[in-house]
Amino acid sequence: MSRRAAVFALVLLPVTVPAEAAASDGPCASSAHPHIAERLGARIERSLDERAGVESVAVYDRERGIRCAVAGGRHYDSASVVKATILAALLRKAADERRPLTASERSRARKMITRSDNGAASSLWRSVGPARIARFLDRAGMTHTALDPGGRWGLTQITANDEVKLLEHFTSHNALLPDKARAYALGLMHEVVPSQRWGTPAGRPTGITWHVKNGWLPRHNRYWRVHSIGAFDGHDLDRHGADYMIVVLTRDTPSMAYGVETTERVARAVHRTLNQAKRPMTDRSIPNETWETSDGSVPPGV
Repeated sequence: MSRRAAVFALVLLPVTVPAEAAASDGPCASSAHPHIAERLGARIERSLDERAGVESVAVYDRERGIRCAVAGGRHYDSASVVKATILAALLRKAADERRPLTASERSRARKMITRSDNGAASSLWRSVGPARIARFLDRAGMTHTALDPGGRWGLTQITANDEVKLLEHFTSHNALLPDKARAYALGLMHEVVPSQRWGTPAGRPTGITWHVKNGWLPRHNRYWRVHSIGAFDGHDLDRHGADYMIVVLTRDTPSMAYGVETTERVARAVHRTLNQAKRPMTDRSIPNETWETSDGSVPPGV
């Protein structure tokens, strides 16, 4: 058992709310754009009204300095969303060793992110190692993320606030992930297969580029965990520069499709608010045969 996992097994870590958000009465805050932040917070709250289950939301608009958090420190089983963290830890490992990814690592990383392949994820989880992944979490400031004491990567305990921190490292120059590594990761997240492009990309306007990783997992053959993390950049039709991140985590929803609808209600509210006025938006996702099948990140019945 890793030290991080052992600590989590004993006590829940305290939640730290971003200073900007703490100063606001609503879920969103920005010293430079308080009115947009207030409007965004109200729309996020309306999108969650009367939804079954439990939800957490975190949004960061780097251009405007807007941060939002709705129960951003609440813990969730990660399901396949943690594959983005496995990729980041792999890229840091390669940087530490001053080498490019091997052909095998690149093949597995592509399968893990674009198709959510569990065999590839398990292989990379073992090769990187829980200790190194825990070290990456510490260096990334993802201090409320905890590895499963039983070693199941799909039961890593994540928070919306920490997932935004991960996306921040993917989307801006930093000392932890080299620029080429960041571009590689975002490229994979933009090549996710069509059946897995639901969630946070829903409702984005024309001209906004998406990067997404989702997770969907029923626990005890009953209630679902349905998560979506996404980073967005580009320009809308008014040439407004965009650089923002959306994280929506849900649990105890009655079905996967219901959880997807919750994530997309939030996403549409965020895209609409951050991209000015009314603009042609992409359609919401259409349910397909994969929507009621677990992502397989945890064995059935566990």
